[in-house]
Amino acid sequence: MLLTISGFAGSGKTTVAKGLSRKLGYAHVSAGDAFRELAQERAITLEQLSKLAETEPEIDKMVDRRQAELAQLREHAVVDGRLSGWVLKADIAVWLKAPLEVRAERIAGREGKRQAVAFDETRLRDSSETVRYRTFYNIDVTALDIYDLVIDTTHWDQHAVVAIIAQAVKAYRKVSKR
Repeated sequence: MLLTISGFAGSGKTTVAKGLSRKLGYAHVSAGDAFRELAQERAITLEQLSKLAETEPEIDKMVDRRQAELAQLREHAVVDGRLSGWVLKADIAVWLKAPLEVRAERIAGREGKRQAVAFDETRLRDSSETVRYRTFYNIDVTALDIYDLVIDTTHWDQHAVVAIIAQAVKAYRKVSKR
């Protein structure tokens, strides 16, 4: 079974995907980790790499290929990434959402930044990614109709979100056995 967890930065993708993979005993694959590693390799910030990716589509495509390869090596996997729901054929595709203010607060806490700085960086990153995905993939990341489940993580902690998705997996397994 393949599950994808998508959403903008700070929505809870990686935290939920890690928790879900532990709960279900599935492998975890993170597009964000691959993107972060690439930024570190190039000795630039995530924001700088996002900006660079606006003119170098190969950056995102490399991340997409890598997550697809890693997911295909596993019988069961939870893959988190902004485009995972679009580029992978998942049994269940999930979108996590939260307002920019909430996401920036989470990012500020996680990265030890002032909230105003995290807010500005996150807004710029959202904008950069939205332009990139429309330009290079013809994808509108705000169109949520491709997802089986959309959860506003403002209202739920990570454990509740994992439980909701795990319940969806359980229901899916029942239906797919028929």
